[in-house]
Amino acid sequence: MQQCFDYCQDNNALLTLGIQPTFPNTGFGYIEFDKTDSNSIKKVNQFREKPDYETAKSFLESGNFLWNGGIFIWSVKSIKEAFSTFQPQMNQLFLEGFEKYNTEAESDFIHQNYASAENISIDYAILEKAKNVYVLPANFDWNDLGTWGSLHEKLGKDEQNNAVVNAKVILENASNNIIRTEGKKVVVIDGLNDYIVVDQGNTLLIYPKDKEQEIKNIVLKINS
Repeated sequence: MQQCFDYCQDNNALLTLGIQPTFPNTGFGYIEFDKTDSNSIKKVNQFREKPDYETAKSFLESGNFLWNGGIFIWSVKSIKEAFSTFQPQMNQLFLEGFEKYNTEAESDFIHQNYASAENISIDYAILEKAKNVYVLPANFDWNDLGTWGSLHEKLGKDEQNNAVVNAKVILENASNNIIRTEGKKVVVIDGLNDYIVVDQGNTLLIYPKDKEQEIKNIVLKINS
């Protein structure tokens, strides 16, 4: 970690940790780095949005894509310069409270002004625009469990790679599924592969895993 701090200081760099992908997850953003860079800390080519399944597979096959874990290291100097350059309005809002930070007035200033700041992620606001962005490929075990595919990866599975939560199942010719129910229901499945099966409340969801990013829109339709 000290290497990262030193690198940021010496190179005025914005550094992110990228996670070595273990499967073509469609629920994560990806970081593409320069294949020709032989250094341990690599130049970022671009950030890529959450892909569809086939695109995610191509990312893994190319070998120079990492999961974007949202873990960042930078010096105060480099991030201040980045906000000043790419987010001048937000930077000005920060500066208006400068005299209040670390005082009793700080909380009131944040409460009064937070909503005035643009609702934007650090990726969009800074990292996709800056040229001094680098990534350190990380090999530690990591998963934000933000998708059903991620949960499937972490749960125990049967011989056919099915993960079962809170259900009794009878499975025939079924593989790579995640099945979750309420109330210890018996679930009988035949011929289903790579699916999410979730029984919750008044809703039964049966959806392909490679389309799991569409589920949020389905939920909105259900709740509308």
